[in-house]
Amino acid sequence: MQNDLSTDSVSSSHTPVGSFPTSRAEGCPFDPPAELTRLCRERPLTRLRYPDGHLGWLATGHSAARAVLSDPRFSSRYELLHMPMAMGFTGELPPAPTGDLTGIDAPEHTRYRRLLAGKFTVRRMRLLTERVERISTDHLDAMERQGPVLDLVQAYARPIPALMICELLGVPYADQDLFQRHTETAMTLSSTEEERYAAMTAIEEYMRELVLRKRAAPTDDLLSDLTDSDLTDEELTGIGGFLLGAGLDTTANMIALGTFALLTHPDQLTALRAEPELADRAVEELMRYATIAQTGVRAALEDVEVEGELIRKGESVAVSMEAANRDPARFPDPDVLDLHRKAGGHLGFGHGAHQCLGQQLARVEMRVAFPALVTRFPTLRLAVAPEDVPLREGMNIFGVHELPVTWDAS
Repeated sequence: MQNDLSTDSVSSSHTPVGSFPTSRAEGCPFDPPAELTRLCRERPLTRLRYPDGHLGWLATGHSAARAVLSDPRFSSRYELLHMPMAMGFTGELPPAPTGDLTGIDAPEHTRYRRLLAGKFTVRRMRLLTERVERISTDHLDAMERQGPVLDLVQAYARPIPALMICELLGVPYADQDLFQRHTETAMTLSSTEEERYAAMTAIEEYMRELVLRKRAAPTDDLLSDLTDSDLTDEELTGIGGFLLGAGLDTTANMIALGTFALLTHPDQLTALRAEPELADRAVEELMRYATIAQTGVRAALEDVEVEGELIRKGESVAVSMEAANRDPARFPDPDVLDLHRKAGGHLGFGHGAHQCLGQQLARVEMRVAFPALVTRFPTLRLAVAPEDVPLREGMNIFGVHELPVTWDAS
């Protein structure tokens, strides 16, 4: 796809940013790259030169980001998008695999969403609170038996959402490691096209066999429920893989990264321990402050004016959720982690028609996980220097690979 708007037609006030900013300041793992922060304050919607030469846009301001994400005149279809960062292959993106809700538009997206939305309502997800509490307690017990030092990702952050999404979908928990490996390969920007394809194929083949078993002998789970819908085997296979991959990866990274943030902000850690009722606000503030789903992309289906700028048909807009979540025009003192803040309106779960389908499940998991952890281990702390915690850079979902922690054993 070629952009027919030449560089010469760009006004001097919109000299394109040469590449998408990705470099974080050393010792500031939660802060967006400084260039994104600067743009958010000075040019919240600006021109961006993409790696394939496309001349598109970059939205860093909260208002601009919401406008793009909520407007149906902007498409999520992969084959229409230019990617703001190199992804291990060149050329046009293929269409979204069947069942991938992030890469499709209405009416297909609307059909899938309506079938699934009722399964993830606030009421239904809150009914799972007791089960999340049991899982959290079991893993806290195991941590206490093992004793310090340990990796919180493996011991606590990953098992809670993994168990929940596996139980919800009806996937044997023993198979979650396989999905975790393939999901990470598929979501790592440095993976080659061949590696990404192999990982996605493996997930698809597993899920296809599982769907056939559910159709033959339904059990009490979401995947079995969906066999009564008009979804084809191919659609059910794709949706199952999509939900499982998202459920395994996103909340696990948020629990780990959120804990990292709390451990490096002892005043906020103390506040949460002293005021468990802060859990709801803490979840929203940590989602804002430590944004894990950092960048989205949309393509204009027609000429659209946003924030006084004309985005022409065919132009891609990279939306920086991490920058928008630090926009001082929306959040006072945005670089401060404040669990007492009313952080509603953050873009940690996205916005618009493609807002995270499983956000209510994620909220329940985090609402339980954070207070339970910091209360059970009042001396919990990092076992390494903050700068030695390995970050998940170069991946679609930000987080940490490991989070070594320790505490004073009794």
